Amino acid sequence: MAATPESFSENNTVIDFRAPPPSPIASGRRSSVRNEDVLSEFLQHSLKVPDLVLPDRVFPKQKSIQNPPKIDFLTLRSSLENEEITKLIDSIARIGCFEVVNHGIPLDLMKSILIDGEGIFRISTEKRKLVTRSLERPFGFEEIHSEEEREREISEEFVWCSDEELRKDMEGIWPLGYSNFSEKMEKLVFIIEEVGKKTLEFLQQQQNHILRTKNETDDRENYGSLICYIHKHSEMVVTEDQSINTLKYDVIRMLIRGSEFSHALCLHLCNGAQEFHVYSKKGWVSFQPDPDSLVITIGDQLQTGSHGKYKHVIGRPIFKGVQQNLISMAFLYSPPPAPDISTGTSISIAQQIVFAIILTLLYLLIIRVYGFLISL
Repeated sequence: MAATPESFSENNTVIDFRAPPPSPIASGRRSSVRNEDVLSEFLQHSLKVPDLVLPDRVFPKQKSIQNPPKIDFLTLRSSLENEEITKLIDSIARIGCFEVVNHGIPLDLMKSILIDGEGIFRISTEKRKLVTRSLERPFGFEEIHSEEEREREISEEFVWCSDEELRKDMEGIWPLGYSNFSEKMEKLVFIIEEVGKKTLEFLQQQQNHILRTKNETDDRENYGSLICYIHKHSEMVVTEDQSINTLKYDVIRMLIRGSEFSHALCLHLCNGAQEFHVYSKKGWVSFQPDPDSLVITIGDQLQTGSHGKYKHVIGRPIFKGVQQNLISMAFLYSPPPAPDISTGTSISIAQQIVFAIILTLLYLLIIRVYGFLISL
């Protein structure tokens, strides 16, 4: 019997292979949705890509302030009126920045070290590669790939610290110059640390909070001194649009890298700056600093220690219309680590056992003597 499409016999079993029913044919009727025009309009609007707000459209606007708070370093050791202190602290907390006058840094030392600092940036690109910053070594030059790229930069940066490895590497590529520069920097650091210490104590007295924990001091113990950002501001003449774009780039970069080194205060040495900009997440303000003052901005440690009363901000001096390269310095200050009261002279288990045996023998001796005296 021949097999047919309808059936096939195997071992007396009949298996039907019936074709599936034909697919339904679309009819010419309209959709069953009554408000089809309304639905189409809704889908058209819901599938439309929304307008995106680009970062440059929300870039914070500049706010000018006439005079930031000023602190006379000589009066920090004397008593001030409560009303004057309250006004001063409230202003510092609102702006996150203030100036210190009569700080005790000799004007000749200040000018000399700013002039010598320019020599760091005369080092060739090839030699800079030997002292380029990395994850393993946070000090030295920023990475620059070519001489042409270096010439296009509006500003350059070098991170200094009294690190022994950095000193050896820099003396290898700039022997005499770096030795003289480091000697002056050590003198300046001594004064900067004193200013930072007294100023921080003054601000902390208004909060009565412990500023730092032991974990926050581990990096400071390794560095051993202040960390200083040295910036070279180029004499390159740029248009207004280029200046604005460069400013935006610097702001974004500073906000991203603002917490690269944790610190309580940042002391800015920027003699000759026409403006000083203070950046935060809420916006930025600008003012004209006094020629010989130290501009101080609040760091992340002080913000944490004050429970948010003092706000962490980032500062940058601005030089306009200069005909030469100028140098500015930003010193990151952190208080020395507090002594760890949990560590002390430890007594081993063997010493404890010996001490217990001695006490036991002494107790038995006292009992014997006491019994002997009673028997008399």
